[in-house]
Amino acid sequence: MEEMFQINGTDLVIKVPRELDHHCAKRMNMGADRIIERKNIRRLIYDFRMTEFMDSSGVGAIMGRYRNIRLVGGVIRAIHVNDRVERLFHLAGIDKVIEIEKEKSWMKAGSQKEDSYGTHQ
Repeated sequence: MEEMFQINGTDLVIKVPRELDHHCAKRMNMGADRIIERKNIRRLIYDFRMTEFMDSSGVGAIMGRYRNIRLVGGVIRAIHVNDRVERLFHLAGIDKVIEIEKEKSWMKAGSQKEDSYGTHQ
């Protein structure tokens, strides 16, 4: 689970797994909540680079963390969002409350390396 989380200052990057279902969402929530509680996290960044499937429990996980991080004045961002996940975000209304950065088609081909924040190295 440690590989799922990366802390950089007041940012917490959550590397969303290939399949985000009920069991995975529960583990992700518990880990994120523990880190947010212990560290001075002000920005959650969900990295959907590897995600191929997400169900409603994934939506619930994000919205739950959204409520928690907003209480401390923080923000949430989703990066490397593919078309399938973007459609789910739109249907659930998540796209109205968090910043979403779509997956770039040239990144799918692996032509360049990207770091956790969507910038090139």
